Amino acid sequence: MSSTEIDRGNWGSKLGFILAAAGSAIGLGNIWRFPYVAGQNGGAIFVLIYVIFVVMIGLPVMISELSIGRRTQKNPVGAFKVLFPKSFWKYVGGLGVITGIGILSFYAVIAGYTVGYFIKIILGDFNHVLTGDQSAAIFTSFTANPYVSISLLFLFVLLTVMVVMGGVSAGIERWSKILMPILFVLLILLAIRSVTLKGAGAGLSFYLKPDFSKLSLTTFARALGQALFSLSLGMGTMITYGSYISKKDNLVTSAAYVAFFDTLIAILSGLVMFPALFAMGLDPAGGAGLVFVVLPSIFAKMPGGMIFGAGIFLLLAVAALTSTISLLEVPVAYFVDEHKWTRKKAVIWMGVITFIIGIPSALSLGANSVLSTIIRKDFGFLDMMNAVFGNYSLSIGAFFISIFAGYKWGVHAVAKEIEQEGSIFYYKKLWMFIIRFICPIAIFFILSYIAWTGNYF
Repeated sequence: MSSTEIDRGNWGSKLGFILAAAGSAIGLGNIWRFPYVAGQNGGAIFVLIYVIFVVMIGLPVMISELSIGRRTQKNPVGAFKVLFPKSFWKYVGGLGVITGIGILSFYAVIAGYTVGYFIKIILGDFNHVLTGDQSAAIFTSFTANPYVSISLLFLFVLLTVMVVMGGVSAGIERWSKILMPILFVLLILLAIRSVTLKGAGAGLSFYLKPDFSKLSLTTFARALGQALFSLSLGMGTMITYGSYISKKDNLVTSAAYVAFFDTLIAILSGLVMFPALFAMGLDPAGGAGLVFVVLPSIFAKMPGGMIFGAGIFLLLAVAALTSTISLLEVPVAYFVDEHKWTRKKAVIWMGVITFIIGIPSALSLGANSVLSTIIRKDFGFLDMMNAVFGNYSLSIGAFFISIFAGYKWGVHAVAKEIEQEGSIFYYKKLWMFIIRFICPIAIFFILSYIAWTGNYF
């Protein structure tokens, strides 16, 4: 066995893959992004459309990505080169690698803030009652400090590098088996505490009772973007993770478990946020600052609030780490496969590049006036990276994956890969119809809508 094969690695078990892939999907997208996007787009009606998109678009695309990865046992670029050499499809894989680095660069900034806020709560910074304005001032002061922001970015990139350095089985899989159960237990405890607060009923109604009068094209656009972001689709992560799967594992059931756990965590995160917000009489459409500005203002007002607050930010940090390790693994796998680098060299270089690219995002929430207002007054460099890589790139990637699986490689080739070792492809004909007709058409029209309206800017 060559050193490259050793560096590449494989999952030790199906459970290990499911937890690692679920960890990739479960992150700040579920616990930081999902509640505020749901709050801004009608609550329960957004949740309903989101779940439909997970099932009708997210799951079929995930099955396709895992199949491409396992068939080729390569990274996104190498996978397309193996299946169709000398074609433009390798550039779709290249977009996935670039998107992974782009998302990781700003994602690690937010992830670093979760660690910073966990420390602030432990040190007692939120022990006294705060107004919303006071809480906002604390966050503004916190993010406007360039040394703090860059240091926390460095810390989280370092944590990510240390896990990925361990490899697929000994690093990513082992830590996923530890972190995912911790995350789930924390979320359950926090949700129980939130729904038992006095006045939580209004929040549960907003979150679980759909109001169809709030339905719009924007709801569909945001729900699709959230589904793709949350499931780590369209950026090569699932192609890369699929390349480490045994031929004996059933890809359809594996994908279904990942999608189920990811959606469950997103739903639970809403049960943590919305009852608490309504119990304290706060706006559910609090925006991206929902976690960092709104929640700290309620900790001192509720029994056991400091424990509740520390739990939320510990939860966010754990969830973020399970995602950042998957984001880093995509470019690492590319350099190990295509350029024959050792895993150690690939991890260190990608970690350094990510940190450097992440610095403008770390400085764009008040630390630098130019980077904080790069498009408009309330839209900085980090917001731009989120829009470009976290929405447009993912949608474009998912569109081409559905075209590739449905027409270029073909549904029968995908089905043949899934049915290896006697595995049963449940709902095969339904998947074939969805991946060929529903996925590309839905993604194209919604992507056209957001591009035309500038909805993500």
